[in-house]
Amino acid sequence: MASLKDLRNRIASVKGTQKITKAMQMVAAAKLRRAQMAAESARPYAEKMSQVLGNLAANLVGGVQGPRLLSGTGAEKTHLLIVCTADRGLCGGFNSSIVRLAREHIRRLTAEGKTVKIVTVGKKGYDLLRRQYRDQIIENRDLRGNKPVDYEFAAEIADSIISRFDAGEFDVATLFYSRFRSVIAQVPTAQKLIPAELPQAGATAPDAALQFEPNEETILDTLLPRNLTVQVFRALLENAASEQGARTGAMDSATRNAGEMIKKQTQIYNRTRQAMITKELIEIISGAEAL
Repeated sequence: MASLKDLRNRIASVKGTQKITKAMQMVAAAKLRRAQMAAESARPYAEKMSQVLGNLAANLVGGVQGPRLLSGTGAEKTHLLIVCTADRGLCGGFNSSIVRLAREHIRRLTAEGKTVKIVTVGKKGYDLLRRQYRDQIIENRDLRGNKPVDYEFAAEIADSIISRFDAGEFDVATLFYSRFRSVIAQVPTAQKLIPAELPQAGATAPDAALQFEPNEETILDTLLPRNLTVQVFRALLENAASEQGARTGAMDSATRNAGEMIKKQTQIYNRTRQAMITKELIEIISGAEAL
């Protein structure tokens, strides 16, 4: 049985941990509001750009495949996976759920005889993947110098992806991130970037009198790289909101668990102290009777 001093030290230690987790929960909740607003603000622009590109692609003259970012290389032999996570932990299953989804894709592609290359954005994704796929990781970018995430950082990642595609290093690129839904719900998502997956043109599009200058293919050449940057930027913003949401929930659970542990240890301390007092009283009474 632990001594009273040990129990007091244990209770004090858990109380200190509880103060830390409570503070981290409050900080994460404050950051969440800003990150959520940024993610929700980016969604309409990214979705509208995809819709515009879908309309442009639908108006291409028959037989014209369009830019390579839209049509791809015609092969699916080499796949590039861009795995976006956080630089820090203590956020529940946020990082592991994204990496788990990426691992499932890697195993499936490998079983099909495909070549897989990996780009990691965020230290945690790199740490979790390098144990199994160190030789397949061709680039790693951390987020330590990019908080909050800005458009320029997303543009750097997108430019690197396009440069590798133009150099013939891969045929298909897929982006992995966590879509923010609420504080208790973040959805791991896989989005194909190259060839671009665009929504189908609306039902009223063919009847609309639209003219594109100079032509659809030229406009797509200009907008597709920008759309790739926008989609990467949106994914990073979704990740930032999901990370803070997951951390808020994780720290709330840790704070409540610490409270339950303090209550349990306090009960043990009181019972142990009462037992020691009772034992001393019995010894005193027994000694007095012996006299």
